Amino acid sequence: MTRISVVTGANQGLGFALAEGLAHRAAPSDVVYLTGRDAGRVADAAARIDHDAIRTHVLDVSDAHSVASFADDLRERHGGVDVVLSNAAARLTPGAPWSDQVGPFVATNNLGTTHVLRAFTPLLRPGGALLVVASSFGTVRQLPHHLHERFAARSLDDVDATMLAWRDAVLDGTATDQGWPDWINIPSKVGQVAAVRAVAAERRDADAATGTLIAAVCPGLVDTDASRPWFSDMSGAASPAEAAKPVLDLALGARRPEHYGELVQFGRVLRWS
Repeated sequence: MTRISVVTGANQGLGFALAEGLAHRAAPSDVVYLTGRDAGRVADAAARIDHDAIRTHVLDVSDAHSVASFADDLRERHGGVDVVLSNAAARLTPGAPWSDQVGPFVATNNLGTTHVLRAFTPLLRPGGALLVVASSFGTVRQLPHHLHERFAARSLDDVDATMLAWRDAVLDGTATDQGWPDWINIPSKVGQVAAVRAVAAERRDADAATGTLIAAVCPGLVDTDASRPWFSDMSGAASPAEAAKPVLDLALGARRPEHYGELVQFGRVLRWS
């Protein structure tokens, strides 16, 4: 059966490597959708891969309508999807005030993640995989204990409400007094993993019966334009292609029940709390 794959944020860095890796592992009839917000960059990325499996789509994950419309298109064209790699992320700029960055950061990294989960989990075919690229920072162990209960989410709406309340606290200057970490990447990553856990809690039994995987993944430190400004020593960082391999192995390989709904790094589950 033809495998239909989607990668968000795929015009550069890890997302590009994931799309390229899927294309290289594709059968002749498989399709890999390389997506991103900028039409020119998406087209350039597809040209660099230069593979028959690659198709392009301009997609802004921060726009719920854009994501839902794309999902509807895929349902009409293919009847479903087999692999979704949710990788789109906004960058952070060292030295710029968090209040200037938190709005677009949450819109892309957090609301973008929940938009993808809402739109694409209903399309997943039996045995498929939806993976959200997150980080080892995405566990509540990175937060003060009194904030843990805010991520005991029952639904994606709960997660969105928590992230928007945190965003507003950053904007009005009360986040530090509430105990939130200063680096806004940490609460954002926790929110991404919490969103995965909320969806997995609803789908676990049905997905277990079909071998379908929903999980978050930590690719480790990756040498990209987004990460270089934050680390003085990148000698231990993986290239995007190196970092993509274990993510692709997880998406396309045999299912391990302990991975379902969890944050996985190099095949190992990172403890939530």
